[in-house]
Amino acid sequence: MRKVSNLLKILVFFLTTQVALSQVDVVYNNLVWSDEFDTNGVVNPTKWHHQTQLPAGGSWFNGEVQHYTDQLTNSSVNNGFLSITAKKEPYTNQGVTKQYTSARLNSKFAFLYGRVDIRAKVPTNQGTWPALWMLGKNVNEDGGFFDATNGTVSWPACGEIDIMEHGITPSQPTNYVQSALHTPSSFGNTMNIGGTIANNLGSDFHVYSMNWSPYQITFLLDGVAFYTYNPAVKTPNNWPFNAEQYLLLNIAMGGIAGTIPSNFTQTSMEIDYVRVYQNTLVDTQAPSNFTASVGAVTSSSIELLLNADDNSGNVTYTINYSGGTITVANQSGIQKSVVVPNLNSNTTYNFSVSASDVAGNNFVSNPINLNATTTGVIGCSGSSTVAQSGSFSAGYNYAFETLGTDVKITFELLDTNRVGVVAFLWKQSPFSETQMTNVSGNIFTKTITGQTLGSTINYAVKFACSGGLSVTSYYSYVVGNNCALQLDASEIEDFSILNPVDDFIEITASTPIDQVKVYNLLGNLIIDTNNDTNKVDVKTLSQGIYLLEVYSGNKKSTRKLIVR
Repeated sequence: MRKVSNLLKILVFFLTTQVALSQVDVVYNNLVWSDEFDTNGVVNPTKWHHQTQLPAGGSWFNGEVQHYTDQLTNSSVNNGFLSITAKKEPYTNQGVTKQYTSARLNSKFAFLYGRVDIRAKVPTNQGTWPALWMLGKNVNEDGGFFDATNGTVSWPACGEIDIMEHGITPSQPTNYVQSALHTPSSFGNTMNIGGTIANNLGSDFHVYSMNWSPYQITFLLDGVAFYTYNPAVKTPNNWPFNAEQYLLLNIAMGGIAGTIPSNFTQTSMEIDYVRVYQNTLVDTQAPSNFTASVGAVTSSSIELLLNADDNSGNVTYTINYSGGTITVANQSGIQKSVVVPNLNSNTTYNFSVSASDVAGNNFVSNPINLNATTTGVIGCSGSSTVAQSGSFSAGYNYAFETLGTDVKITFELLDTNRVGVVAFLWKQSPFSETQMTNVSGNIFTKTITGQTLGSTINYAVKFACSGGLSVTSYYSYVVGNNCALQLDASEIEDFSILNPVDDFIEITASTPIDQVKVYNLLGNLIIDTNNDTNKVDVKTLSQGIYLLEVYSGNKKSTRKLIVR
């Protein structure tokens, strides 16, 4: 693709910014650093550092098998594009021979808060792990550009922001790209992950963006936000993102990216530009026209509607109440909805709300005081140790609450010996699995929308951690009712299977199994048998995820089936 003119660059930025305005909290307007890759040959040495030093032990992390080099064959600029190329070739360096080479570039520029736009075409070859990401300038990583002068803390205390990575999510659909945050509270197999589908990944260029403010980090694909990280209470454990970070561009090989095919020769990631925006103009004008009012109220939350104008284009709102302090930001002149969560029912709360700009100029008549009273609870709750898969020791709490035509489902894992817990909501029929939001500790919630009052819904929760997984029983709830939640009456007692399976599904249950059905995720019936129902042959099935239905008399149980 030919490089665009400066006028067209400005137009593209303007249009992209307009699309993203309503999706980020702080808009950054001033270009402070960039590389347009206009000069052929080696990458600009004033802007980029080749990180080639091997970690202790002679291998890169995550089981990767490449050498990073400063060879032109692994990184070079041609016709307005940077090419980072991973190759199959024996290469010896630092006394270690490896069979693959690639490049890992560090920016010599670090910054605190702003927006990054990277236009790139990403390779999709099996066994490759292309990444556009950031690390804290203070990371102690031998061979990194800033290590000698600033490397004072280890990973992940430095914080890591993955703007785009591909090749390490084999369970996701084709063309899936991922963004992630690594912090002391969640790293490695982090739960702080978002992803989206990039059309024609591998053949088309896309703009991968990250918008980083003091309050949240938002990831965008082609100007459309798809994931925001915003812990309610920010500590060094979950928010090390209050110090400068620098950019990294690389392709790793093998390891958690999977097996590299024997016929692999080489592949490249092409990068059209890297641009960093911040707000650099001095702002001395305070916000004006500040308004605050109460919006929707439930038994556990109160919505505040905030708006103000500021010449900088951004406004910061600070909310103080008995539960603590919430600070958010939004664009000037656009109403901001802030839902204050985890409140007690039938309780009056007082909110003191102030407006300022990012430079710290305060609205002349701060604060505005608001009062609101939460409603009573319409719902059901309880505790149990019953599992349909795996087991629980202390058990779990569960709650279903009707909020208009929505139902808020909350589960809390009480077992204290689990580390790195994530939770997934299971809908019984038709089966679906959706990741739940972590509230705090091992409390997870998900709100399902557009429900019919008086209808019965059936849901369970899968708790997964580094030591395995356990799944609760399905619970039946009548939308809009105050009642005791019931175990789904149609469930088969003591029914379980071992997942994943290879050649056979081994079924255990306290009652005889009459029939077994297996469906693919499109709903097509693949297996239907009433013979040898406790050990069902699945050798003909391809690797993947299926839906298993098991019948015993007038009872039926449904499970997700993983064939490997």
